[in-house]
Amino acid sequence: MGNSLPGVGAIAKNWREVLKPEEYAVLREGGTERAFTGEYWNTHTEGVYSCRACGTELFRSDQKFDSHCGWPSFFAPLAEDRVRYLEDTTFGMRRVEVRCAACDSHLGHVFEGEGYPTPTDLRYCINSVCLTLAPAGEAAANKAQPGEAQPGDTPADEAESAE
Repeated sequence: MGNSLPGVGAIAKNWREVLKPEEYAVLREGGTERAFTGEYWNTHTEGVYSCRACGTELFRSDQKFDSHCGWPSFFAPLAEDRVRYLEDTTFGMRRVEVRCAACDSHLGHVFEGEGYPTPTDLRYCINSVCLTLAPAGEAAANKAQPGEAQPGDTPADEAESAE
């Protein structure tokens, strides 16, 4: 799958080769990490959160708020073209899934009307394992670390695990 975001080039051929098993389970298979266990659920560090799979910048720390749900919560993405939305009716619920627009990785869900005192009345409930935080003043977050995919197109193995 191609994309139009700047700086997004070729990617590894197989997501399983570049993601850790727990990353693959959430990012590529749509899983959810356990509440209150992720690296960023209670982090207040200033910076930019990027997609762990492709490095696309997704959220800023000034969009993050304490929802006390056990996952990082944001009231808006960095830009609307960075994410895409899908209806999710799994587990007998109606939810809106949030995916990275660049690499189609599952990030979490967005909820509306929960009464949080935010500018949008939205809560983007995002799995920590889907994110990489580049603290303010450090190198750009879109440079993946060893064990992470590089920015770009969806690998060939997606056909076997497509929803």
